[in-house]
Amino acid sequence: MTARSNRSKADQDPAQWLPPSASQEVRVISALGSDYRHITFDERARGKSKRATDYSFEACLRDLDAVLTARGVDRPILVGWSYGAMLAVHWAARNPDRVAGVVSVDGAMPHEWLDDAAREQIRKLFRRMSPLFPIARPLGLAARMSAAQHAEINIEINELCTPAALNPVFDRVTVPARYVLATGGNLGGDPKLMERIRADLAPVVARNPNIRVSAKVASNHSKILRKDFRAVADAVREIAATRGNKAG
Repeated sequence: MTARSNRSKADQDPAQWLPPSASQEVRVISALGSDYRHITFDERARGKSKRATDYSFEACLRDLDAVLTARGVDRPILVGWSYGAMLAVHWAARNPDRVAGVVSVDGAMPHEWLDDAAREQIRKLFRRMSPLFPIARPLGLAARMSAAQHAEINIEINELCTPAALNPVFDRVTVPARYVLATGGNLGGDPKLMERIRADLAPVVARNPNIRVSAKVASNHSKILRKDFRAVADAVREIAATRGNKAG
């Protein structure tokens, strides 16, 4: 695991970034500037992190906790994209006294589309994409894993997104959580299906006043951090303002 930080002021708001690879949030960090202490890390088998024997969601949560402990972070704003959004929401629900808020970038949304046929479709998709992994890895879009490992991680995270699994997590979120939602489909995700999944967030927002949609942008899931980084930065500032601290 690799952790990086950039701190020049004692009163900075700490922002912990949770894309799979630390290279993906560069534009958002630039937009926020030096009023924030930015901490990023590469998930297992990505970037400068080493391969592991355990790629489970719980292992990734433990990694997040280890990074925050090692860096001595007090109540950070967790910013997660895709898989990282699930990590951020889960960690915040489990540790409400240790986090200032969450920004979820097109992730951590409830849905029930996963069945046995969908599981097999996911496995076939990653087998078909495996020749592209060497190209995708430097871009942070693939890990140093086999196609089977990619598929099982994807299946696990979708199982954790079922309403039965995710709604109790939402109900335990007691800190500000802001969503920045993309538009259309993604790699392996039909546009209509993805829009239905995003729409399923509405009952969650209605039920928990701490959870709001900060913005819905034109970019798709894969390009949102690159093209709509300002919307993500604005969501971070929105949460920082609730802390009563100086925000960028």
